[in-house]
Amino acid sequence: MVANESDTFDIGGEQTVHRLGFGAMRLTGQDIIGEPDDEEHARAVLERAVDLGVEFIDTADSYGPGVSERLIGEALDTEREDLVIATKGGLLRNTDADWLAHGDPDYLRNAQLCSRDRLRMDPIDLYQYHRPDPDTPFEDSIHALAEMKDEGLVRHVGVSNVSVEQLDRARDVVDIATVQNQYNVAHRDDEDVLEACENYGIGFIPWFPLGAGDLGDVDGIEEIAGRHDATPYQIALAWLLGHSDVTLPIPGTSSLDHLEQNVAAGAIDLTDEELARLS
Repeated sequence: MVANESDTFDIGGEQTVHRLGFGAMRLTGQDIIGEPDDEEHARAVLERAVDLGVEFIDTADSYGPGVSERLIGEALDTEREDLVIATKGGLLRNTDADWLAHGDPDYLRNAQLCSRDRLRMDPIDLYQYHRPDPDTPFEDSIHALAEMKDEGLVRHVGVSNVSVEQLDRARDVVDIATVQNQYNVAHRDDEDVLEACENYGIGFIPWFPLGAGDLGDVDGIEEIAGRHDATPYQIALAWLLGHSDVTLPIPGTSSLDHLEQNVAAGAIDLTDEELARLS
């Protein structure tokens, strides 16, 4: 990819990446539990993403759990200067594939150490609190991440699945580099969080960026896709990039073909009329 200024974002004001990244959640087994059927292919997807110019890769310790991080550490030079790896801590898994919030500060400190080992990174570029835990005071969890940053264990701190009020509380504790919430052209409940990120100069990482089965409800997306000889999924990604300069979409896939289609969406330039219609 060849980037101009609007194609990039400075995470934490200092780590510049192409805004269209890669989400590594799908490089695991069914229900995001266990190993993928073909680990070599999963590593090939990661390698190809970097070959295509992807500079921002997002994962979490709960993907597998541990599997996605391990594969990234095995497949990539995670400490190269032109690659930013983000991971998350604060969710537990079980054999029923549940996602259980766990924000205990001691647990987060230990989880971060495990992530560093699997990712083969020192420090971690971006460490995010995966989800607020109703059984743990929010500020206690954020203070743990702030201490990791102060100790040089992580470069930047992010939060995920938060409201504007929670974002402001987190910012009172530590500089927040990114927010990761569910957001796509068909699901925009957190528009206020995106607007807050724009005001604060914080990166906004929309998870579930392709919207999957919801795209059929988006007026005009099929017609616009036809104009650009593209798929609706590519148009959904192009809309995210055009909608705000702080968005960092991270479409995930275990398919090389889908990876190349997703990356190609970064070259689609929607007109103001098309952006407005989709909005």
